[in-house]
Amino acid sequence: MALASPLAADTRARRAGSALSLLLVLGLALHFELLPCPFAAVLSVPCPGCGLTRAAWLLLRGDWYGALALHPLSPLLVPGVGALVAMRLSRYVTGAAPARWLASVRVTRFGEVLALLLLGAVVGVWIARFFGAFGGAVPVP
Repeated sequence: MALASPLAADTRARRAGSALSLLLVLGLALHFELLPCPFAAVLSVPCPGCGLTRAAWLLLRGDWYGALALHPLSPLLVPGVGALVAMRLSRYVTGAAPARWLASVRVTRFGEVLALLLLGAVVGVWIARFFGAFGGAVPVP
């Protein structure tokens, strides 16, 4: 039996339209490279995530080799971030609270540890690239 959403149908429809509009504008801005990396623009060096946006586009096109060349962690990070965005947008549109199992202490602690490990890996790859690993630093467009 499906649980009724706490939001009215017109509110859900309006929120769905807002979410789709946001995704469309963001997608177009990313496609036409209208959102420069502030870190790279100010410091003239690539940030720890430099290459991830371009790698995401390559992954969507099926170019795994190109995506890995831009950022070796992209096959892990891009789907993970995509899943988090989809989950947050779904909760925004439906107004639903997170499932009880998702809010459990064990799952929350696992998520925190996983996020810290991924952050450490991203920073590690970033530092290693300055020393020539993984093809060197990503060119800053």
